[in-house]
Amino acid sequence: MALSILQGIAMQGVAMRTLLRVRPPSLLAGAAATVAMLLSVTVPMSAQLPPGFDATWSRVASSWRKSTTDAGIVGASLAFIADGRLARTETLGFADLATNRPVDENTIYHWASITKTFTAIAIMQLRDRGLLSLDDPVVTYVPELREVHDPYGSMEAITIRQLLSHSAGFRDPTWPWGGDQPWQPFEPTEWSQLVAMMPYTQILFPPGSKYSYSNPGLIFLGRTIEKVTGDVYEAYIEKNIFRPLGMTHAYFDVTPWHLVPYRSNHYYLRDGKPEAGGLDFNTGITVSNGGLNAPIPDMARYLAFLMGSPPAGVDADVVLPRTSLEEMWHTVVPVGDSDIGKESMGLCFFLYDDAAGHHLVGHTGTQAAFLSFFIMDPTAKVAAIAVSNTVSASPQGPDARALLDDVRAHVVHEVFPLFRTGSGRDR
Repeated sequence: MALSILQGIAMQGVAMRTLLRVRPPSLLAGAAATVAMLLSVTVPMSAQLPPGFDATWSRVASSWRKSTTDAGIVGASLAFIADGRLARTETLGFADLATNRPVDENTIYHWASITKTFTAIAIMQLRDRGLLSLDDPVVTYVPELREVHDPYGSMEAITIRQLLSHSAGFRDPTWPWGGDQPWQPFEPTEWSQLVAMMPYTQILFPPGSKYSYSNPGLIFLGRTIEKVTGDVYEAYIEKNIFRPLGMTHAYFDVTPWHLVPYRSNHYYLRDGKPEAGGLDFNTGITVSNGGLNAPIPDMARYLAFLMGSPPAGVDADVVLPRTSLEEMWHTVVPVGDSDIGKESMGLCFFLYDDAAGHHLVGHTGTQAAFLSFFIMDPTAKVAAIAVSNTVSASPQGPDARALLDDVRAHVVHEVFPLFRTGSGRDR
């Protein structure tokens, strides 16, 4: 009986993929919704989910699915992690329209600035091994920064801790100009290009005095990792984070050949029609700032580690001891108010504290047409993660970031409370 059911489901999947190959482009949006229903995954958990979870999650996921589909998003995923395991994975639409390849649980997305949290963990690893101090001047490891103009004092006063907390005073964008011409590289590809900009770069406010998001600051931390270890950044992260966590399908920049069938394209909506941006793009020397690609299951392993419920066989302390990880979640500088609580910046993680005293940790990612977030309640050991592969090419188009902010708020306000002590869950 069970085998017959499984065979029936498999035949439905084959039939749907065959259907998609013969559908004209005008019907792809409707087919995407059907595919999404077939490909949504529920992963069994050994830990019991609290009463009301199924109904609440179904309501949140359905709202996300409708708003995302209505906005014309080509492909997207939403997942929930509890007690170190994937409790739910929702998939929607297409990873690649040219081949009619639907999003599934193994689709590889680009995670953009969520990469920064990996860079920060690498810095903490080096700190714990006595190879650097968070209060070291960054010019100790990146001497080229002495050429930056600092009207507030010496560049020797800017520390690694300030780079980690986005409070060092550097500008936000990598390029100091638009960088939007088709002949210009996506990001600087060589360290020498950044070095050439340093005499024309200035510190914008007294270091340590406030929060101001800075992509170059994380590039300087990536350079620090390379100087201290002798490894290129990508190799260091692979050996010391990906490998011990079992993130076997995570990588940086250009997709390995054996993973190309899983890679999501990215799309720009122009007059309601999606235009593909390509399966790969090169983040160049900015890789430590935003070069990460991975599927949801690998990211779930990462979040399980962060929450203190690592996958079976993973020694979390080998990656980073719990005390060092939680040190990263102490407020360094305030950010402001948000829809999920008072926002502040720790050591490369965004922190949110609501009126009831719940402490949330997260990050977002935005690059090319990929948008993402993760948010977690480390005390309740639950997290949500979402990503989409489409943005509007004009201000009049749908706001894909607002869609992600909306589902994040719903998860935080409706789903997370079910898992907290006193909510009725048998913990």
